[in-house]
Amino acid sequence: MPIKIESVKSNFEREPLRRPFGFKGGYMSEIWQTAAHMVSKSGISSTGICTQSVLWSDAQVFASYSESGGNALMYAMTEHALNMVRDTTFTTPVDLLDTVLEEVYTYGKLITGNPNLRKTFALNSLVGFDNAAWLLYAREKGLNNFDDMIPAFYKSALSYRHKQVASIPLMAYSVPVHEITKAAEEGYFFMKIKIGQPGTQEEMLKKDKERLSAIHNAIGHIETSHTEDGKLPYYFDANGRYEKKETLFRLLDYAKKIGAFGQIALIEEPFPEELEEHVADIGVRVAADESAHTDVDALKRIQMGYTAIALKAIAKTLSMTLKIAKTAQDNGIPCFCADLTVNPILVDWNKNVAARLAPFPGMGLGLVETNGHQNYKNWDTMLKYHPCYNAPWTKTIDGVFNLDENFYDKSGGIFLPSDHYEIMFKHDKS
Repeated sequence: MPIKIESVKSNFEREPLRRPFGFKGGYMSEIWQTAAHMVSKSGISSTGICTQSVLWSDAQVFASYSESGGNALMYAMTEHALNMVRDTTFTTPVDLLDTVLEEVYTYGKLITGNPNLRKTFALNSLVGFDNAAWLLYAREKGLNNFDDMIPAFYKSALSYRHKQVASIPLMAYSVPVHEITKAAEEGYFFMKIKIGQPGTQEEMLKKDKERLSAIHNAIGHIETSHTEDGKLPYYFDANGRYEKKETLFRLLDYAKKIGAFGQIALIEEPFPEELEEHVADIGVRVAADESAHTDVDALKRIQMGYTAIALKAIAKTLSMTLKIAKTAQDNGIPCFCADLTVNPILVDWNKNVAARLAPFPGMGLGLVETNGHQNYKNWDTMLKYHPCYNAPWTKTIDGVFNLDENFYDKSGGIFLPSDHYEIMFKHDKS
């Protein structure tokens, strides 16, 4: 039975960061949290939330506008999508996303003045929209469990139930080495480290070598029980900053020289997407993230030699993530969940996916990145917006999230309303 969307609304708030957050050669100072509200013909309502990242989704837009200006453009796309579906019906949220994505993408090209706008920019703008659609769908169908909500076609890609998933922190350019050491000593064992620092290619390489050397000297000797060799795996994210394969080889040669190469578990997005460089000869596992905009793009990256996919249900929508996860599974490619510096509730949307993915090679558990606790100025306050505030499975202990039956019974709390975000629409007469 199709679901009719009778009314829609949106809102947002700005969350300041503790310090400038650097990657892709740029720095953010705040992150907008947007909310999309839908009410069905039967009077059921839902609120989906989104964390915007203009810099991640399209660095060119970030560079072309003020920080607030870029955020306002993405938010305008969210509003546009909601207006498109007012007084329309849908069967599943995947179908609804298919209905709006191309038009929202075209609208985004128009308002940003960028004919080469990256599709992730449109998908990021649709996360709250898509989450609202999933919650509305679940409530209309009487579903209150993540497993029951996922359509049968995609279930095989999310069939595990891990008791633990690794909690991956992010070490951006500005994070001092002593904080990385402290994280390792606290039990974090799979850390995402930004490379591809600002400057020319030679300046970037020099800084990355120095960073790698400092990190390896600080934590290379620390042991963990979560990997087969007992060593800490290094997860490098270049965000497409390496313009030539030979430059990356120079970094890897340096890693061999200092004894760090064997601990490099992943390099994510080393090259600009438009370079379309084959990566099978890199010598380490290479993961696709923002270049795998859609399932079609993910398949193309797999054919180019990429051997891991970073899923981002909190950045590319749950609907598109299901398609990408199924494509990866069909091709024997492992997946893990990467963050977008999202709020605590969205961490659990991501965790629901990570908890059900096949174990990552070399480890017996799933992987989910979460770095909000490192970057938001008001993180402790934001934690209280979570409807399951203080639940054991919301906390990292010795580098992992422990997922008990309560986590699976409550699906990480995503079906429960958050008073903080719901109140945004209580007195909104728009």
